[in-house]
Amino acid sequence: MLKVPGVLAEASPAPLDPVFPTKALPKFLACLTSCESPVLVDLGPVIPSNVSFFCEQLGCKVFVEDICAEVERHVRQGRRDALPEFLRARFSRPAESVDGVLCWDVIDYLEKPAAQALAAELMRVLRPNGALLGSFGNLREGKTHYTKYIVADEAHLRHRAYAATCGRQASWPNRDIIRLFAGLRVSDSFLLKNNQREMLFRKPA
Repeated sequence: MLKVPGVLAEASPAPLDPVFPTKALPKFLACLTSCESPVLVDLGPVIPSNVSFFCEQLGCKVFVEDICAEVERHVRQGRRDALPEFLRARFSRPAESVDGVLCWDVIDYLEKPAAQALAAELMRVLRPNGALLGSFGNLREGKTHYTKYIVADEAHLRHRAYAATCGRQASWPNRDIIRLFAGLRVSDSFLLKNNQREMLFRKPA
């Protein structure tokens, strides 16, 4: 590009978010299609296009509870040890009032006591036959950022990285994930090519 004195060069276009297939999301949607006006809780940051997608697909109410933002706040304040107690009181929703939970990879950023507190609350608010979708990574990846999961379509997600103070805390073997959500049953489990494990849980009727 020719550079003219006093004229700013044209900015390079921002790189596109990488797109990855998802096998659990279609299953999750199928679980909720039989519900009339389902209630969905999303544990990620607010993504307007995601809210629109789920509302159009399911005719649902979506409540966004940005747990990573809470983790980040506690870490920055040097209060990480207070996370379990905080998460036990985080959700004011009544028991068995939610049809679906999008947990994404939130559990990866929690130490075991905080993960147990969050899982217990999610199991409490989930209705019988309700569904929970979780994604679990590998600590060896050295992931030091949070990820926004942006729905591209029913079978694909865009991953958008954003800054994290602490990064991943644990790598969860399948048996430990199953123990963590002991009140739920594993409906489907997928190991994706990007080393993410997607797991779909259902709450027994």
